[in-house]
Amino acid sequence: MTPRPVVAGPKVGDVAPDFTLPGVEGGEVRTWSLSELRGQPVVLVFYPGDGTPVCTRQLVTYTDEIATFADVGAQVLAMSPQSVESHEAFAADHGGFAFPLLADEDKAVGLRYGIVGPLGFYRRSVFVIAPDGTVGWIHRAVAGLSFQPSEEIVAAVAAMTAS
Repeated sequence: MTPRPVVAGPKVGDVAPDFTLPGVEGGEVRTWSLSELRGQPVVLVFYPGDGTPVCTRQLVTYTDEIATFADVGAQVLAMSPQSVESHEAFAADHGGFAFPLLADEDKAVGLRYGIVGPLGFYRRSVFVIAPDGTVGWIHRAVAGLSFQPSEEIVAAVAAMTAS
């Protein structure tokens, strides 16, 4: 595999790169666009792969704690480079997730957000997008062996939307 240059991606305060991706939620397959969610906070969760131990723990945890995201009005979108079919099987194996799993198979969105590492793998990352479409908070993991706790992400959403 040829190493790829790492793209910096957006910084806090930048307009979040828009995207439209296929995905699955509750057995329904359709496309989701970041722009269609303008007006509410969005939590973008980039995870390396379906069925891996840390990714599974992360998405199950966020599903178990979805009420905390709902309390601050945030829509969670999780994405990885696997196919919609892989996401359907992954969700079915774990009783479903409380948010859509989006398929970024060509890693175009991951590249635009600067979360694809030099060997071409997704780095576990979370972006909080403000209701106005700007990036309000970012966590890009280096090793990806752990994930951001829901409380930390929810606190970032709450701080960003407090007025």
